[in-house]
Amino acid sequence: MIQGKTATAALVLGALLLGGCATREPSTAPAPPGSFELAIAHINDHHSQLDAFAATELLLDGVPTQVELGGFARQTALFKSVAGTPNLLKLHAGDALTGSLYYTFFKGRADARMMNTICFDAFIPGNHEFDDGDATLRAFLDELAQGPCQTPTLSANIVPKPGTPLAPAGGKPYLQPSIVKEIGGVRVGLVGITIADKTRASSRPLASTQFLDETQSAQAAIDALTAQGVRHIVLMTHHGFKADRALAARLTGVDVIIGGDSHSLLGDFKALGLPAEGRYPTEVRSASGEPVCIGQAWEYGKAFGLMKVRFDAQGRVSQCSGQAALVVGEPFKRKNAAGGWQALPAAEGEALKARLAANPAVRVVTPDPAAAQMLAGFARQVAAEKARTIGSASEPLCLVRVPGERADPRAGVGCETASRLARGSDVAQVVAEAFLRGSRRADFALQNAGGVRTPVAAGTLSMNTAFTVLPYSNVLVELDLTGAEVLAALEDGVANHLDRGQSNGSHPYAAGLRWDLDMSQPRGKRFSNVQVRDKASGSWTALDPAKTYVLVTNDFVAAGRDGYATLGPVYAAGRYVNTYLLYTQTFVDYLTATGPLARPSRADYSHQKVVTRDGTVLP
Repeated sequence: MIQGKTATAALVLGALLLGGCATREPSTAPAPPGSFELAIAHINDHHSQLDAFAATELLLDGVPTQVELGGFARQTALFKSVAGTPNLLKLHAGDALTGSLYYTFFKGRADARMMNTICFDAFIPGNHEFDDGDATLRAFLDELAQGPCQTPTLSANIVPKPGTPLAPAGGKPYLQPSIVKEIGGVRVGLVGITIADKTRASSRPLASTQFLDETQSAQAAIDALTAQGVRHIVLMTHHGFKADRALAARLTGVDVIIGGDSHSLLGDFKALGLPAEGRYPTEVRSASGEPVCIGQAWEYGKAFGLMKVRFDAQGRVSQCSGQAALVVGEPFKRKNAAGGWQALPAAEGEALKARLAANPAVRVVTPDPAAAQMLAGFARQVAAEKARTIGSASEPLCLVRVPGERADPRAGVGCETASRLARGSDVAQVVAEAFLRGSRRADFALQNAGGVRTPVAAGTLSMNTAFTVLPYSNVLVELDLTGAEVLAALEDGVANHLDRGQSNGSHPYAAGLRWDLDMSQPRGKRFSNVQVRDKASGSWTALDPAKTYVLVTNDFVAAGRDGYATLGPVYAAGRYVNTYLLYTQTFVDYLTATGPLARPSRADYSHQKVVTRDGTVLP
């Protein structure tokens, strides 16, 4: 039997976290007399990813198939399609910002305009809303408040100092701990919670902005609503799926948690070729033994969550059901006999769509025309912004993947001898320095040589220059590593091309870390005199194998790609923080902050002494 919100102390002591209820379709049976059913449509962590992900491979009917995945205009269409659902809430659980050129150029304006094509009932700030400080978050919230939506922003544990951007003197505070909405004649309380330590450590809030304990703040806000007679409480969190399960077990009075931060895909997607972290919705027990329904909708606008929560006449949760579904669109492509991807014939495509319509884990959606038109306007501005001049290079930055090997000639005059120098790639070194400057936590930065695509000639630099040097959509990831793991990762990067015969694009470059390298030696003996630069004093000390350091790199390398086998398990085990800082933007920020782009001092290059594979000592 489901216990009420006045459960006994014995139940408090005996409450156990449940493994989760089976994924169920949103209930369609009529609600019994006196009960109430709440519907919640939600997304989280779209991270300025407003365009669809083209040519994404899924298993459809058991066959590898390319689709367009996500796209904010499709989200708009989905939210509009459920607008007639009784007792509907539309929620965004944070991290709307940071991760694409739409944020780089518009600092939240494009995101706010697209979010207002949906009109969320509430939004909570994630940690990345503070990546450019309180003032940039305020500007984003001002945009979100434009027009008819007037979306409230909730956080019970963020306390800005009076007189700062989020708590202007004499003005209305930008953040509210909670709100009460009347839905179908029933009062429903919404509470917001933002992850505290991660925001302080990895983003850039004002030092005066307080981030209070998540559990205590949530319980205080829930208690305040309960004291007002509100019986139905939805907690919106940017806290992570695992943390939400633990949080629910420490709280009383909460019915639903709609979360974000961990980018968790919940539901059963095995047939589509995707792993999931848990069931949707996941049901756990609160500290008073009551059911709590938890939902999250993956990342980047790729999924759409729709949860239905039924309450009995006493206001207790009696059932939670629903589905998080992948948001997909045409064209559908499959491999032809020659192994190339080819669009399905019209009739086959229509038949596939008809079959997918019966699969609740997939929503085939046509983008909303008005939202697509709005986004196209921002896309045109992005294209124009790429041509904008952002600075200059005082000397050429040469591109050499491996010291002693051929230099890329595109930098022109000044790189003729680059292939014969121990320092190797100037541009990879500068990119690594940019990564280190962009990370608040990192002790040093790592960049694979092949991830830097072109040299930089002396002269004027445009945004397009930056996106030619770093053309991908990678973001920066901070890994917690021991010194021994750092050394093993460096050995990985060199062994990938020397021993495994793979691309020399894996060759490592670093900022805040330097070494002597002898490529004529066997693996395990190639790196010596590895030193770490202190960020405060600039002094160099030996890498301590037993000490834990923070390494920042691109997410491709962090996940163990390009031969970095040591990093893959660290990433898989969750010993990292994804900053969601677009790696190209950190390069641009470094350029604009430091003035004319130039080579670092020789002492700061990662390669100090180099012996080539044939035994040649490079100067």
